[in-house]
Amino acid sequence: MKRKILKLNYIKLGVIAICFSFVLLSCEKYLDKAPESEYSDKEVFGNFFSFQGWVEQLYNCITDHEKAGNWSNYLLADETLSCKDIYAFDRGDYWQSNSWLYGGGSVNIAKLPSPRGNPNFNNMEDRRLWEWSWYAIAVANTALAKLEEPGLFVGTDEERNLLKGQALYFRAWFHFEICRFWGGMPYISRTLKADEEWTGPEFARTSFQETALKMADDFRAAADLLPVHWDLVETGQRTLGNNRDRANKIMALGYLGKSLLFAASPMINQEATGRNEFDPELCDRAAAAFGELLNQVDQHQDLFGLETWVNYMKNFYTWGNPTVKPGQYEGIMMPTIYKSDGTWWNGGRAILPYCLEGLWQEDIPTHNLVQNFGDDRGYPLNASNSTSEYNDKNPWAHRDLRFYKVICHDGEQFNNFPNLANVEYPTGSGNFYDCRFLQSSRTGIHTYKQGPWELGTTTGYYQKKFNGICPQFTTVERESMQSYVPYLRLADVYLMYAEAVNFKTNGGPKATSGNYALTAEGAVNKIRQRDLSDADFLNPVPAKFTADKYVFFEELIRERAVEFCFEGQRFDDLRRWNLNGDSRFLDKTRFVFDRDPDTGLPINQSVVVEIRRVAEKKHNWLPLQRQWAQKFPNFQQNPGW
Repeated sequence: MKRKILKLNYIKLGVIAICFSFVLLSCEKYLDKAPESEYSDKEVFGNFFSFQGWVEQLYNCITDHEKAGNWSNYLLADETLSCKDIYAFDRGDYWQSNSWLYGGGSVNIAKLPSPRGNPNFNNMEDRRLWEWSWYAIAVANTALAKLEEPGLFVGTDEERNLLKGQALYFRAWFHFEICRFWGGMPYISRTLKADEEWTGPEFARTSFQETALKMADDFRAAADLLPVHWDLVETGQRTLGNNRDRANKIMALGYLGKSLLFAASPMINQEATGRNEFDPELCDRAAAAFGELLNQVDQHQDLFGLETWVNYMKNFYTWGNPTVKPGQYEGIMMPTIYKSDGTWWNGGRAILPYCLEGLWQEDIPTHNLVQNFGDDRGYPLNASNSTSEYNDKNPWAHRDLRFYKVICHDGEQFNNFPNLANVEYPTGSGNFYDCRFLQSSRTGIHTYKQGPWELGTTTGYYQKKFNGICPQFTTVERESMQSYVPYLRLADVYLMYAEAVNFKTNGGPKATSGNYALTAEGAVNKIRQRDLSDADFLNPVPAKFTADKYVFFEELIRERAVEFCFEGQRFDDLRRWNLNGDSRFLDKTRFVFDRDPDTGLPINQSVVVEIRRVAEKKHNWLPLQRQWAQKFPNFQQNPGW
């Protein structure tokens, strides 16, 4: 029997070759049929090449959090401010953002990669997390069901494992994407009929912890089926060299550990059991998953590893080739490239300085975020016994190496645009000879409403992580840049390993996972050291922070704020730790100062609170759109909303 499953523009059987590099392009030569033709299940699911065409939809459903809605304020904790507006999230209004990244409103079916839509739809603005994730879960369940139909799929065991492993991985991953924002959900693990009523117990909402354990089962099964890298198996030879972003064992183990660590975390454990503490048994399982992953990485250092300090920014952006993504060594899972100019039009212009043609919100780092970057000997800035030469009279000297990589501060050259060299300066601009150097003092030309560009930084800083600004930054770099916020990179695995080991049974800073030799303390030092020699590595975790698991945890909090700033992790972390409402993390601040005309150093310093975030218990989860919560009697609204 024929079914109207796939039209020509949908199946695109050639996407297996092209989508390995995550550029979903048209390859009509693989199906010489008219668009109105119908295909039988045998034609679609009967062999690996055509079946993979179905599975490719899963990659095409990945939502880029930064670029949804043209540009999305995806940093929902204490990391950034807008130079123009107070973000709705900072006021405690979690409804407003539901219209873009988080769903809501009417859905344009033509923009889903469905039989009624266009699989090559390249507009990331309309890829909303809620709708596209549920659609992907349905696609994954269909793939798993078709693999089990007797006599339908014919292929090798390896091909079957690759198809099944991808479907299991993405079924779990898209559930994780939904649950990390809205909390526990029914875990949909079978195909559903169009007229089915969601009233049975299988459709009831559960706690995040219960849902996460089901994700973990799928991630575990996927890890057992998938290779470390598709280049290492026979099927992957057809697309050799273009397999980096295919679902693999490393991804599955990473999210296995991450889902278990989230489930073990205090807020989520309290929701499930009433205990506001880490669950040691779940931490045991998370640590073991991360240990297994790190063992695999050690065996495949040609494929995975931490970037060197010289190449650190390759985790976040590349220049020159619009089809090459960053994160091709340290990155474990990266967003999809839907269009080559997406970085410029759908993200970059929201975080570039206005003088470099930045637009929209001009999202800038908060001073409180910048203060997480400690000194050059591994201490927090307020530590009383640091051995560094840090002095707050010169606050940008003797800092953590990552400060200079990702934070643009006053006096630093951040572009090489010749047309900025002759802009007239206000009096007292110091000894910087042109506007290629950031001038963010009270009267600085890059300070909000002080210079000729109308908008500027209100906090004294710009970020460099995802906009590429640096001394050689010009139009060429700006318009050829590919910048993507990682979903998961190896640095995250090391720090999650440290956290899980710290709180596992009989854990602590000096403990290990049991299946990997690195201690929790050693995992943090691995991130800080990277490729530095032991002689050059000057900022390990100081001994005063490694004697107790709770003191060590405070350093983990700061370490994650530094390493993953602007990567969308902070909001997840503060909530799962039950710290989103902690007074230490509520104030968004700006640094105000004058510049000494002789030394160029900041004087008359003050820290101004721009806004205190509203973060009550109800803000642990986003509210469900009312139209979602009212559709089914057992699909309850989140507490407080």
